[in-house]
Amino acid sequence: MSRILIRGGRIVDAGTEVDTMADLLLEDGKVVGQGVGLSEDGATVIEARGCWVTPGFIDLHTHLREPGQEYKEDIATGGRSAAAGGFTAIACMANTQPVNDDPATTDFIIDRAAHDSPVAVYPVAAATKGLEGKVMTEMSALVAAGARAFSDDGKTIMDSGVMRRVLEYSRLVEMPVITHAEDRTLVAGGVVNEGAVSTRLGLPGNPSLAEEIHISRDLMLARITGAHLHVAHVSTKGGVEQIRIARDHGIHVTAEVAPHHLTLTDEATLGFDTNAKVAPPLRSAEDRDACRAGLADGTIDCIATDHAPHAQHEKELDFREAPPGMIGFETAVGVTLDLVRSGELSPLEWVRRMSTAPARILRVPGGTLARGSVADVTIVDPERVYTYDPAKGFSKSRNSPWAGRTLTGRVTHTIVGGQLVYDVEQGILT
Repeated sequence: MSRILIRGGRIVDAGTEVDTMADLLLEDGKVVGQGVGLSEDGATVIEARGCWVTPGFIDLHTHLREPGQEYKEDIATGGRSAAAGGFTAIACMANTQPVNDDPATTDFIIDRAAHDSPVAVYPVAAATKGLEGKVMTEMSALVAAGARAFSDDGKTIMDSGVMRRVLEYSRLVEMPVITHAEDRTLVAGGVVNEGAVSTRLGLPGNPSLAEEIHISRDLMLARITGAHLHVAHVSTKGGVEQIRIARDHGIHVTAEVAPHHLTLTDEATLGFDTNAKVAPPLRSAEDRDACRAGLADGTIDCIATDHAPHAQHEKELDFREAPPGMIGFETAVGVTLDLVRSGELSPLEWVRRMSTAPARILRVPGGTLARGSVADVTIVDPERVYTYDPAKGFSKSRNSPWAGRTLTGRVTHTIVGGQLVYDVEQGILT
């Protein structure tokens, strides 16, 4: 029988709307008690004074690169990096090599994660074969194998008829469809946000209209089909506004925003730093502020890192040629706590966006510290100041715009299923 007593922390649990100073007792993989002065008899004690004790964070948008591109990341290193960032469960996108468009690949990911990852891994299967946007995948077989959602993330389903059928069939398997909302004909090779910055850099622009038109189309298809549409990495003011209106009209839509779209603008690309090249691109200050406001008022449900590792030699290419994406597990807490310090989110609402809402969207265990719930727990020191060095992290890749930056707020412990898997002083423990 395993027992862990987390003593003296501030329990912040959006799943039960609890924000209080108390001990938390875990036993045999479950939460068994909260209160003051709980007995430590037979328990491993973790002192949490000055820290927040929260449900384990859940990241519903990540790229683990395995199978096929293990030189960038694999399930083991991605899982360790996630644990160091406080994530107890992550969902990985289908743009692997081969694409996760058949049950055998889904089985492989689940089996590899069970053996190699300290955190739970939920595969997101491709919506169309080969991510080509033409022929739907066998959704029922993929769900039976363990897929928790469908997405052609990294590419766009441009054919509206195909997207309608994907949404219709997703209702039969009761799984969300995650859309990468970019009209490729409008992106047309754009690599930075279209505007003053792209002009100064002399680089082709990716207009906000590309996102907004595609969100509008997919929202209309979601209305017709009644399916659950989840909008990935929202980056524009117009996108936030459309989602807000759609929710008011009863359309089943949820949405996420990445830490970089909440905090950075396209000015981060002015030095041709390819670590700031992402898709969709970093936008204007007005767009960033709209994303923050949408997260605060609940239009956007959750924060998702879009952790996208790339090898150093790939990011050292010319800005036009370098692949888009940045790693994000280990900086998510330090970056997004800025919204709590600014008063835009309460600690409870921040936890809701990092844990409770993602669990609800994917319909997976976690997101609460209620008695009897799975003992997935994250402990955060919100005042801990440190300088981020990706070379000292757990990902294989180093592509982060926050390298060398001073961040405030850090995960001190991560517990998965009642087992301590990460301690900031000792590193990964499994």
